[in-house]
Amino acid sequence: DLQDVATALRERRFAHGSMDLDLPETRIVIGEDGEVEAVVPVERTLAHRLIEDCMLAANVCAARTIEDSGVPGIYRIHDDPKPEKIENLRAFLAELGLTMTGGEKPKAADFMRLIRASKDRPDAHVIQTVILRSLAQARYDTENSGHFALNFDDYTHFTSPIRRYPDLIVHRIIKKLVLGKKTAYPDRDQLQAMAEHCSMTERRADDAVYEVIRKLKARYLATHASELFEGVITHIASFGAFVELKEVFVEGLLHVTEMGNDFFVHDPVHHRLVGERTRHTYRIGDVVNVRVVRVNLDDGKVDLVLDESVMDDKIRQPAEPKKKRRKSRPAPKADSGTTQKNGGKSKSNKSRGRKRRRA
Repeated sequence: DLQDVATALRERRFAHGSMDLDLPETRIVIGEDGEVEAVVPVERTLAHRLIEDCMLAANVCAARTIEDSGVPGIYRIHDDPKPEKIENLRAFLAELGLTMTGGEKPKAADFMRLIRASKDRPDAHVIQTVILRSLAQARYDTENSGHFALNFDDYTHFTSPIRRYPDLIVHRIIKKLVLGKKTAYPDRDQLQAMAEHCSMTERRADDAVYEVIRKLKARYLATHASELFEGVITHIASFGAFVELKEVFVEGLLHVTEMGNDFFVHDPVHHRLVGERTRHTYRIGDVVNVRVVRVNLDDGKVDLVLDESVMDDKIRQPAEPKKKRRKSRPAPKADSGTTQKNGGKSKSNKSRGRKRRRA
């Protein structure tokens, strides 16, 4: 049956070296009064995986059809990760006692081995998020250069022509091929302009969706101010730690001024903040208990403070003798597309939050 076919396709894909990030997604529940009633996780069921496997197979088939015909087409490509991002990822993994195979140019299979090796850890979600931020963003192009994460030589978007324009373009090209028309195809320059435009508008749409969801989540938290939440640190910046609240899947900022009576030094290479007096350290993956103190409904930003009992312990903690520190090397720079989670250039406090990237 179809389930057996999908399972065979999935097993073949992983055997070929494809990777699969299983990051949680959320759904906003709106009540009858128009207010946010709940923020709940979206369960990834067998049906979702079955549809996904069949869609991937259809996309590969469409890409190969166009590639074999010799006519220009639009492909969904995913470039190899940049060396500096791999270096930052390895530094982050080393802090957690993890390593990744593949040397300077790891393949998708190397990332997948890491994902499987860390899947049962309590910080597995954070590790996968950092892995995602180390990867390039997928885009549309007329050059069929392959898809890194899926490890496909030929890949395009074909299955959603009613909501994605690149899929509609691919359908039109294949229709001409099926009908045997040898003329009236868009030339490569025209298709490249379309591909670049679609890549840009996709990012713009993602930004809009992200902002709406962030503000809706902020509205939800505004009704739960001062409540105690358990959260996990998902990113470290010079001005504080971003904490994702476990129960509601909302991210807020724990500013350095709310971390206790100490001055915290930012270590971007090792993704941590270290107290200069107490030597207390905050790292990505650490679990903290926090309360919501401020919510800005206009921009969706959420400010957190440590639970008072924890804060008192940190303030009373005796200072350890300072050790003589050697001059550290500057942190490796990341490119302008680097987001805060990958240990590269930190964003300012003004622009907080990060988005998932599409395949």
